[in-house]
Amino acid sequence: MDIYYLILYFFTYGFLGWCAEVAYAAVKEKRFVNRGFLNGPICPVYGVGVSAVLLLLEPFENNLVILYVASVIIVTLIEGLTGFALDKIFHHKWWDYSGQPFNIGGYVCPIFSLVWGVACIFIVKVFQPLVYRVAEALPHALGVALIVVLSIVTFADLYVTASGILKFNKRLEMMERIASELRDISDKMGSNIYENVMDTMEKQEEVGKKLDEVTDDIKGKLEEFGGEQKERAAQQKERAVQLREYYVQLKERYAQLAKSSTKVSERLVKAFPKMESRNHKDILEELKKGLEEKRKKGK
Repeated sequence: MDIYYLILYFFTYGFLGWCAEVAYAAVKEKRFVNRGFLNGPICPVYGVGVSAVLLLLEPFENNLVILYVASVIIVTLIEGLTGFALDKIFHHKWWDYSGQPFNIGGYVCPIFSLVWGVACIFIVKVFQPLVYRVAEALPHALGVALIVVLSIVTFADLYVTASGILKFNKRLEMMERIASELRDISDKMGSNIYENVMDTMEKQEEVGKKLDEVTDDIKGKLEEFGGEQKERAAQQKERAVQLREYYVQLKERYAQLAKSSTKVSERLVKAFPKMESRNHKDILEELKKGLEEKRKKGK
């Protein structure tokens, strides 16, 4: 197969795959959702999958059994490898079939793969001849220009999306660190500081009792000791106030990070509602709930 046609098929089926995903989301959620990994109207995994089927299975297009079985295998491999690669590169699981029977690592589901096998037969036997005639009728110079423009736009889109995801990951990491520090400070304020202050107060009470009991010749020394305890208590109180102020600052910083979501991160969370973070699962779920509440309030 000519590389020229193969690239045209990639963009064609990538766009049609995006249309299918958007239509599915519109029926399911009653609203428009950009279901692509990229910002533009293209799902590269569809373009790669269908192009691979057309390229590798062209000799078997008249053998429906081989065409079906091989299509299922190819689509499953591409979907699995894509999900695994995105997970390892960006530390997010973009889709999850864990709730489906016989799934493999949550990346692929044999039931859906069987359905895609049927779709591939339809594409090869019915739809692809129409696409080929359109591509053949397209002036070659125009086709090349179209490929160049679409390639530049797609790579630029990929760069913007990847940069947005990396920034999103940094924000999740920072929120995770702040949340951990908040828990530590909360524990200190709830236990250690309390125990220290109470310990100091108990010592002051003991000093007071001794002041009432001792004779005049050592009373001055005990008063000096009591003064030291009061000073120590005051220092501990000051540290507690400073720690509480720092705690409030951290909470404000956490709230700012939670609200400062980028368009890329918001779009990806909407596009992949089952997206799961490997390193910051709880924080991501909290952000997803916040975005959902924000969307409902905006209605």
